Amino acid sequence: MGGELRARDVPASTDDFLKQYEVDDTDVVLTSDVGGPISDQESLKAGGRGSTLLEDFIFRQKIQHFDHERVPERAVHARGAGAHGIFTSYGDWSNITAASFLGSKGKETPVFIRFSTVAGSRGSPDTARDVHGFATRFYTDEGNYDIVGNNIPVFFIQDAIKFPDLIHSVKPSPDSEIPQAATAHDTAWDFFSQQPSALHTLFWAMSPNGIVRSFRHMDGFGVHTFRFVTDDGKTKLVKFKFRTLQGKASLVWEEAQATSGKNSDFHRQDLFDSIEKGRFPEWEFGVQIMDEEGQLRFGFDLLDPTKIVPEELVPVTPLGKLVLNRNPRNYFAETEQIMFQPAHIVRGIDFTEDPLLQGRLFSYLDTQLNRNGGPNFEQLPINQPRVPVHNNNRDGAGQMFIPLNTAAYSPNTLNKGSPAQANETINNGFFTAPSRGASGKLTRAVSPTFADVWSQPRLFFNSLLPTEQQFLINAIRFETSNLKSTVVKNNVLIQLNRISHDVAVRVASAIGLEAPAADDTYYHNNKTSGVSVFAKKLLKLDGLRVAFLTTGKGDDSSLKGLKDAFAKENVDVVVVAEVLSEGIDVTYALADATAFDGIIVGDGTKALFSTAQGYGNGTAASTLFPAGRPLQVLQEGYRYGKPVGAVGDGTAAFAAAGIKEGDGVILQKSGGDLSKDFLESLRSFKILSRFPLDA
Repeated sequence: MGGELRARDVPASTDDFLKQYEVDDTDVVLTSDVGGPISDQESLKAGGRGSTLLEDFIFRQKIQHFDHERVPERAVHARGAGAHGIFTSYGDWSNITAASFLGSKGKETPVFIRFSTVAGSRGSPDTARDVHGFATRFYTDEGNYDIVGNNIPVFFIQDAIKFPDLIHSVKPSPDSEIPQAATAHDTAWDFFSQQPSALHTLFWAMSPNGIVRSFRHMDGFGVHTFRFVTDDGKTKLVKFKFRTLQGKASLVWEEAQATSGKNSDFHRQDLFDSIEKGRFPEWEFGVQIMDEEGQLRFGFDLLDPTKIVPEELVPVTPLGKLVLNRNPRNYFAETEQIMFQPAHIVRGIDFTEDPLLQGRLFSYLDTQLNRNGGPNFEQLPINQPRVPVHNNNRDGAGQMFIPLNTAAYSPNTLNKGSPAQANETINNGFFTAPSRGASGKLTRAVSPTFADVWSQPRLFFNSLLPTEQQFLINAIRFETSNLKSTVVKNNVLIQLNRISHDVAVRVASAIGLEAPAADDTYYHNNKTSGVSVFAKKLLKLDGLRVAFLTTGKGDDSSLKGLKDAFAKENVDVVVVAEVLSEGIDVTYALADATAFDGIIVGDGTKALFSTAQGYGNGTAASTLFPAGRPLQVLQEGYRYGKPVGAVGDGTAAFAAAGIKEGDGVILQKSGGDLSKDFLESLRSFKILSRFPLDA
């Protein structure tokens, strides 16, 4: 036997592996489900105008398959997009983990990442304010390993038993199915105020972290504390982080709302287009490493999923880089059918007693069984590991394989003891950390070490830039202004006041209530790094889009120079004019500020913004686009905090738009070069000085 893992040959690369399942329908004839050629596409009827016959097996096969084309969508994270890639280890990390994919420098492991929102249905918009899923599968040489995380490092609840309550509260009202993909309603905020463990995640979601610019521009987190285990059984506690190498960026609220109406697929399109153009998104995968004995040393419990470990206390150790370089060939077969589970784990990594994690280990398997109607979903190509599987499982709905071993049990003698336990042969099977144990009386209670749920939301708020704090306040004002129950609104103020009296007062002022008296039990001035979206400039400008507004008459000599300069930074210049023609990418009829990250007004466009011509005052001189559209694109782009610029007489547009010189306003005379200054403004992504702060 020799301990070999033998089966059909399984190609290592993603392309070769999935190619086995690709169906090319080019130059073929139509067949039935079992391969019989089909002569026509009309149902079998009794006479030309008669009833369709039950005998028509072709019709029944086709319509029955169509009836079952849609599997139930995910209860949460229904709206998503994904891509394939490669993870490369920076080194040999066997001193901290026996995980094979981290066992040598330069070792490559295929991956698939699915990004998502949490609350909305599959038909909801990408840009809804929400926690965003960041689920990563490593197809390792010792089986599949999933980190089923989010772009926010903490979660709403501390115990998985409350998860149905959380989701019931944030989902639409059961009587009206309103609102979709939104928490601006009574049940959500009633839950948040009655379960204050939710406040930390809530603050992250109300900040710019809740409305990301794209999937490429957000970090990912494993949320829970896990264990690394070495071959000799030594353990370390770890928290996982995927740091975006594009840099973090977010939309502003009004922009996110407008984008959801203009392009509900904004995020999935950005991800797909970036990969198609060869601008592969990258993340650095790292861990915070902590001693088992230090689970309470930071003043909170490392098993509490509503807490972060500040990077000032425990820096992130980079382990490797992850690059997404291949789009799915078929959305349903890959992105929709991939089934992540926290219980997909490999040797060298182990769980902790985090009560939310413990519940997820059951819940994810159970929901996949429900979605797929049977236990064989792991046999779908996207779910199959890239190593052979010998598990003694048999039968069930959707069985894809033909097992030959009649002794489907272990141990056995009829099949020479095969499949044997790994520790009897090659000694590399999964093992639970030997130091783990359990003791104590059975109880249904929250650990006292989980009790303080207010100090870390304050830490988060303190760590934001003043404008980001204003965005968070504005978001809570928006949400609570939609509430009908005065009791719920007052309860929200009570909880906010435990975090910050200033926050409570500022929210109360907008909803016509009095904030409670200050309660400084949990007040402090501590800060941490890495939580702000706009504190640092973008690391890459790949895939950003700058609109160049023109008449389309070829009278702007600066356009080629701008395109060349921007192309060096992988920034796309989108030329906008009245009529599509050679060199024109988008018409004003289609153009909208939400589609661009910056806007430049070209030379020779004065008439487009002139009130004398009727454009600036809302009376269109052309019927090819809505009245005032060029001016609207410029004004809204400025209002959303985007860099804006002008060449030559295009500067006249700024007077019409009421835009004065200032941060992120780059003006150049005809023939000048504004590319350097404009690109530098793009790195800031949002010009925060344009957004007013509370007096």
